[in-house]
This record gives sequence, structure tokens and C-alpha cells, in this order.
Amino acid sequence: MKYFVLKKIVKHIKEDTHNIRLIKRIDNNIIIIEFNNKNILYFDVSKSNSIIFKSTKNLLSKKDFNAPFDVLLQKRFNNSKIENIELYNDDKIINIKVNSSSSYKKLTTILQLEFTGKHTNIIILDEDRVILEALRHVDEFSSSRVVKVGIKLDEIPKQTFVPKIEEIDDIEKYLYDVYEEKEKDNLENVKKQKISQISKKAEKLTSTINSLPKKEDLEIESNSLYEKANLILSNLHNIKPYQKSLKVYNYEGIEVELDLEEKAIPSKYSNDLFKKAKRAKQKALNISLEKDSLSEKLEFLLRLVNNIKSATSIEECEFLYPKKEKNQIKTKKSQQCESFFFEGFKIMLGTNERENVYLLENSKASDFWFHLKDRTSCHVIVQNTKKELPLNVIYQAASLCAKFSVDFGGVYEVDFTQRRNVKIQSGANVLYNPYSTIVVKI
Repeated sequence: MKYFVLKKIVKHIKEDTHNIRLIKRIDNNIIIIEFNNKNILYFDVSKSNSIIFKSTKNLLSKKDFNAPFDVLLQKRFNNSKIENIELYNDDKIINIKVNSSSSYKKLTTILQLEFTGKHTNIIILDEDRVILEALRHVDEFSSSRVVKVGIKLDEIPKQTFVPKIEEIDDIEKYLYDVYEEKEKDNLENVKKQKISQISKKAEKLTSTINSLPKKEDLEIESNSLYEKANLILSNLHNIKPYQKSLKVYNYEGIEVELDLEEKAIPSKYSNDLFKKAKRAKQKALNISLEKDSLSEKLEFLLRLVNNIKSATSIEECEFLYPKKEKNQIKTKKSQQCESFFFEGFKIMLGTNERENVYLLENSKASDFWFHLKDRTSCHVIVQNTKKELPLNVIYQAASLCAKFSVDFGGVYEVDFTQRRNVKIQSGANVLYNPYSTIVVKI
């Protein structure tokens, strides 16, 4: 952080500030401090990227932090009286000195927030500047400045720089803007990470599709194997033990030489050829279906990439492509459709006719069904046991339906009703009544 910004923030904090009402860690490197005048600030001491910011929304703790540092932080600073707030040693260090009453005596404690480049830290000191606890403990092998409980904290060598001074007209707006920029950067990083992961899957899938044998080649292979097997079978009497090849006339009257397995029994060898021919023929019949299935999966991944690109929040990215647990990855192959989870509800998406039919046939009467109004669309099912769905779940499911059904953003109408009201006509073609309609923008 820049010196002039810290100086401005300290001045801002000191205005009509007398107490710390609440303090706690909400992330690995972030603490929240709520002062008496409801002035709430977040202090992020991430190495090489430290910031102080405000947020319009209440940022929740990602987990319970119960380390000795966290216990002492809340014990000494919650509901404490502020004695002084300053830029310590005229450096990029904020000192908040407080008094807190215990059952025995008044305790003086200093909260030292260090925004010094890559050596950022939060250190709790007593009035003699002896270390009581620290966010990061530093031993003598890591740095010349040791940060250990029970020793007096060495001063950071004063930097011989002339601080650049810039005016900040509205410090409140500045602190909110810092958070918005932080969230924007985080969102872009999450997008890049997830798009990279999906793109690798898409590349692998594309390679698999391109490597699939052609139906015509498989049919030629099958016919060739059938012919060879029949020719061997009809000439068994002419084959001597351990014979390596056989010259015969094929069914077109052309003399051909057939390779034989030297150690194989000719009759067994011909049976093996028949089996190979049958497998090749079956593969030829199924290759188009396999290619279509893989192509549909590829199309889904490409749509997923586009939807993540247009996502407006990290939460939306995580909904579309969540971090998979190991057991989830293992069971992925057995899934008949794409599944998403939102606020405790399982939302299932059919990306092709086969998956749509599966959803229709395997959903319960109480589940909710979604489909674009009056146009071709994927089917979406929300598993449910009640008569109604929360409005935010309805909107999420409807948005998902639209995102994977159309190629362009815009405003779309999505019909939805309980599955009991959907009558299957043929395949994934249905009639439904009664129903409701929601308008979504994607």
C-alpha cells in the first residue's frame, strides 16, 4: 500500500472513533474491524498485495479461525477503548493502541498492522512492545527480524524514500472502489482458471472425436475379416500344421495369400476372425452414435466456457463449474445428465434428447420442470418435495435453461411447472398445463 493512502485512512479512522466494537479474522489474511460509529473496515495483509477496503455487503468468514492469534485478538480488542491511532514511525505501519478491562486490571494492547511490501503482518504487542501473538511467526532463519511470542519486537529499518503524495477527494468512495477492483481481479482470475480447466477437457474431447475411426473403414475391415475367415474355414483340408500362409482364390476368382497364425489351430483362428469381424461391424453401427454423444458433450463444454466468460460474480462461476471432490470425479462417467447445486437444491440439465428423456422419465411428480417458451430448449429439472420453490431458485434454474439453450444473450421467457403437469407425447416432446412463466436476462 502507498504511504499517502495509509495516512489518509488513519485520519479517516480517527474521526469520531473511540472504541473497537468487534474484531475478527474472516480469511487467512483478512481481519474485519467494526468501530463504535459503525465504521467497518477490512484489512488485507496478503504478501505483496496488501489493501484496506470497505464493502457494501457483509463479507462472511470462510471458516472458523481459532488459532492463539485469533483468540487473543478478540480477547484484547473486542469492546476495547481506543487510546491512539497513528502511522507508527512515520512508516507504512498502523498502530492501534487500546485499553481493555479485565477482572484484575486495565490492559494496554497495541495492534500493529504492517503494510510493508512482501513482509506484511499483524502483530499484537503489549505496552512495552513485547510480542503477545502474531498472524505470521518469523524465525531467525527466515529473516533478520524475528517475530516470536515473548520477545521485544525489533523496529523495521526506516526506508529512505520520499513518499509520493496524492490527493484523495473522497476516502469513503476510494475504499469501496478498492474492494470493487479487488473483486473484479478475483473474478477474472477465477474465470481464467475455470476456462483453462474446461478448455483442456474440450481439447481432449476434440482429440478423441478426431481419432475415432470412420464408419466406412470399419465396414471395409469387417468385410475383409469375414472373407478371410470364410476362406480359411473352407480350405481347412488344405492347411498343414504350422503353415504360415495359404494361397487360395477369393470369391471373385482372384488368387490371394492369407497370413496364418503359425501356432494357432486353423479352425480356432477362423473363429477368432469371425469374432473380430462381428465386433468391427458392431462398432461401425455404433460409431455415429458415439461421435454424436461426444460432440454433444463438446458443445456443452463450449457453451459452459461462454457462460463463464459472461458471468458477473465468483458465485455464478462456482455454480456453473464448482470445484469437484475426488469421489465426484470418479462417479462422473455414470451420470446421465449435468448436475448443479444451488442453496441446497439439485438442478439437473439435459443437453440433448437422450438426457432430456432421461430427466422426464426419472423425475418425481413434485419436481419442477423448466423449458424455454415456444422454442427448442434443453430441459431442466429441480428436485423438490414441496409445492413451491423459492423465487431465487426458480430464477437460477430458468437462467440455466436459457444459457444452455441459446447462443446469444438477451431476455427470454421460461415456462415452469411441476413434473406431474408434464405429459410426454414422444421422446422429449411434451404438453404441459398449468404452468407459470418467468422472464430472465442472460
